Amino acid sequence: MSRGNRLFARSIVAAAALISMGGLAQAQEVLKIGLLASLEGPFAAPGQDGMRGADLALKEKNGMAGGKKIEFIKVSSDATPDKAVNSTRKAVEQDKVPIMIGPLSGDEGIAVKNYAKTQPNVTFINGSSGAQAATWGDPAPNFYRFNTEGAQWMVGLGEHVLAKGYKKTYLIAEDYGFPYSQVQGFMASYCAKGGKVVDKAWVPLGTKDYASVIAKIPKDVDALVVVLGGSDAVNFLTQYEQAGGDKPMVGGSITVDQTVLNFKGKRRESLLGTASAGPMADSIDTPEWKKFVADYKATFKDGFPSPSLFAYLYYINTKATLDALDAVKGDLSNGQKAYREALQKTNFKGPAGEVKIDGNRNGVGTTYITEVTKAPDGSFYNKVVKSVPNITQTLGLPEAEFKKMGLGTRDVPDCRT
Repeated sequence: MSRGNRLFARSIVAAAALISMGGLAQAQEVLKIGLLASLEGPFAAPGQDGMRGADLALKEKNGMAGGKKIEFIKVSSDATPDKAVNSTRKAVEQDKVPIMIGPLSGDEGIAVKNYAKTQPNVTFINGSSGAQAATWGDPAPNFYRFNTEGAQWMVGLGEHVLAKGYKKTYLIAEDYGFPYSQVQGFMASYCAKGGKVVDKAWVPLGTKDYASVIAKIPKDVDALVVVLGGSDAVNFLTQYEQAGGDKPMVGGSITVDQTVLNFKGKRRESLLGTASAGPMADSIDTPEWKKFVADYKATFKDGFPSPSLFAYLYYINTKATLDALDAVKGDLSNGQKAYREALQKTNFKGPAGEVKIDGNRNGVGTTYITEVTKAPDGSFYNKVVKSVPNITQTLGLPEAEFKKMGLGTRDVPDCRT
């Protein structure tokens, strides 16, 4: 081969190598997505499981979406709105993420929704926040929530506990947006069908001493309605046991979640039969749910006996995030117009049923009425008693009637007498 031919051949090889390297670089293009959960404070354990749910959704995609390698930029909150916004701002403004998943808790969701309005070129997808006001009344056009919210989760529970004979109850709940939503979802039907909530004890998030609350529980109520989560729920249950409390309970969606159910203590046994409701349940008998549970257990040896509510919610919101990226082949141009249209059209069969959103970008789906049951291995789980399909944010009421009632607050609804 002549010298000229050898040089030509080498140039061809070099060019081929550059093309190959360029193709590899393109194949390995990284898209950073922010991921916020409460890893500090009373919801630290739920936050850890929320992260597991998001990680599982990404693992199912082999770490890729829209033809790009996905890298989570994980940031932490402590269940307070200020910390949630500060952590979100760090991911958006410093790390320059174009998509943000989170937060976990109710008032955090409202705060992040408001921050989203200041960042129109970033798309925000909820983690597990369940406060109504994150999507109702004053929604942000770039904030999406693929899960149903706290009031939707309690639809049908009022009728169920009335059938159990709980006609007169006393409420103990954390004093912020998510429990307000849960209480409204429960009381809207409970009060309408003749139930009475004789009084409400609203406690600060992170309460450690429940002695004064326990002392005020009336002797003549049929049951307690307890809407506490994380360490707050464990602290109350432990102290109520120590005080000799014996009233049956009706639990909020996070009060008898896996992050609480398997705490150690004698009071734990009294939780058997506790009625609750939520967007998923440990005993759902479908191939999709069974696969989700099996994949969770195989992936996270340090997880719970069954995925928590938070793992489930972060999973479906992350899956929606990634599915929409696939639908537009990773195109986030033009203010993410095509991506947001794909999010609006997202509809898939999730572990606990169909996942879809309404015009306010809020989930519409099934609520499961449950009761706490003991498994053969001694672990506790929520057994499905009944399912209520296709629940919207108006809780099955005509929109005008729902708007007249207003969003849940400390005083709305009310049925003391």
